[in-house]
Amino acid sequence: MLASACILGSISPALAAELDPAFASHAVIQRDRPIPVSGTADPGETVTVEIGAHVGTAVAGRDGRFRIVLPAMAAGGPYRITVAARSGTSIAEDVLIGDVFLCSGQSNMEMTIAESQDSRAQIANSGDTAIRMMTVPRQTALDPRVTFEKAPRWDVAGPQTAGAFSAACFYMLKDLRRTVDVPLGAIHSSWGGTRISSWMSDAALGQTGAAAEVQLRQLSAKDPTSAQRGFGTRWESWWRAAHKDAPWMPDADRDWRPVPKIGYWEDWGDAELVEYNGFMWLRRELMLTAAQVAQGASLDLGLLDDQDVVWINGRPVGGGGSISTPRRYALPKGSLKPGRNVVTVNVNDLWGKGGMAGPADSIAVTFRDGQRLPLGEGWSYSPDRRRAPGMPRPPWDDTAGAGNLYAAMIAPLGSPALKGVAWYQGESDTSLPGYAGRLSAMIAAWRAQFDTPDLPFAIVSLAGFGAPAAAPGASGWADVRNDQRKVAANDPRVGLTLTLDIGDPFDVHPGEKRELGRRLARTMRAIAYGGPDSASGPSVRSVTRSENAVVVTFEGVTGSLVARGSTQAIGFELCGADQATCRFVPGIIAGNQVTLPQDGAAATRVRYAWADAPTINLFDGAGLPAGPFELAIP
Repeated sequence: MLASACILGSISPALAAELDPAFASHAVIQRDRPIPVSGTADPGETVTVEIGAHVGTAVAGRDGRFRIVLPAMAAGGPYRITVAARSGTSIAEDVLIGDVFLCSGQSNMEMTIAESQDSRAQIANSGDTAIRMMTVPRQTALDPRVTFEKAPRWDVAGPQTAGAFSAACFYMLKDLRRTVDVPLGAIHSSWGGTRISSWMSDAALGQTGAAAEVQLRQLSAKDPTSAQRGFGTRWESWWRAAHKDAPWMPDADRDWRPVPKIGYWEDWGDAELVEYNGFMWLRRELMLTAAQVAQGASLDLGLLDDQDVVWINGRPVGGGGSISTPRRYALPKGSLKPGRNVVTVNVNDLWGKGGMAGPADSIAVTFRDGQRLPLGEGWSYSPDRRRAPGMPRPPWDDTAGAGNLYAAMIAPLGSPALKGVAWYQGESDTSLPGYAGRLSAMIAAWRAQFDTPDLPFAIVSLAGFGAPAAAPGASGWADVRNDQRKVAANDPRVGLTLTLDIGDPFDVHPGEKRELGRRLARTMRAIAYGGPDSASGPSVRSVTRSENAVVVTFEGVTGSLVARGSTQAIGFELCGADQATCRFVPGIIAGNQVTLPQDGAAATRVRYAWADAPTINLFDGAGLPAGPFELAIP
């Protein structure tokens, strides 16, 4: 619905032609670009849209959708948008023409002003009628939608609205306003804990080897029972390849212990589980009659934290990954048998508390005739500390699915013109190889949707998190940062916003979002406005070898490089073929170069800031840190 729509005549509001949320009251529409106005009306009726002096008409399709492209307009406003049809007229008020940005990602983009540092003062001083904000509510879909199930709305920036908006996105707009004297709008669409795969279109997923996940998600929309079984079979194959056993079988030989109560295992009183994150096997037997199993049933397991796969008598029946959605799995005829049946649940806890959160009275088998068999007691458990890479996740999973958030939170935006995209995501992909390919495919797909082949993307390089590294080692976080760097290095319309120095070792959600917003604005000025400053600050340009040293040359340096608190740069490593050969090497700074003296060991690679939480001291005259990288030494 429009945020402040006036419905004229006697037509019911539910039937009146309406604009999509991107063009609702208080919206900002992209300046100097054709305006693709879209919305809904009765199928087959003629729709007229008017903005200022521009008027266009179109006929709504059989699906009730219309799209009218109006001529570009210069920055200004406010304007009224009128959409008129036989079914009724709707009006969007207070619409501005300016620059529009899309901000998306996971929790560090989702984090609100109210949750970040200095929130009280920032909220109190947030008023600016030329800044407009729209947050897309969390929602998922199994197939791409053309309209939102939960429609967003535009708000004018101010103390009553800014606190609940993305801090990184708002502070980017606020800083841009210092140099961009036009109205600015931001569409925020994020979900904490999500993998990039959730935000990719089906075409992009197919390009990166995830076509099977797309097919399984599409099957789930038509035949959820078959899709659940298909996922379970894939999970079983992954487990058998890694561990050679099958703990989900009814008579699996494990150290089964009685579950003391339904609830998180950290609260069970088992010292082994107080800080346990990992796999847990849960099992419950039940006796059934022939009359009960002759009908279909459903299995309710309450809330499970974080991820689950479920079997009945050794056959998969379901799996999920949303900690806020109670699990219910269909049990068609043949799933159960007369006599002894065994329910086996694998729960994988990634962080925080884990297990069967319940409540206990929600756990049961319900038969088609309404008979309910409670299962809140009598469970056994067995921890399993084994790990293996590449564990399958349900493609309909909220946070690790295959395109389900794109389908519900990006696709329904349609194709409004944008000035740029700010993307802050990657923490949930730190254990998964190939991030550069997924990020490039997602960027290409979003550019196609928004009809802008060179749409600028400001990518936030992951902030430091965790205990500082005391020795060289492998790092999934560094892998993602390096993949982000590669994507930016190969695309002049992609810029990298560096955050290594503003992370928090104790919190994956660093509270300093104002500086992040300032740096995002700097990146956006460079890639979207053609500003004179570099997009990110010091970025590696080349690595060369001299007789007794390796020389790293940086570009994008303001002034010259400096080593804070030392005469030498720290955080550089020289490496041979494998991880064990990596060693820290001090760097000697001269202008925009850092020289690494050879230490007598053969080196084929150089890397910098290669840790989840690296200790660094290399900055430039603008106070920006040098970016992390790994490169071969020619």
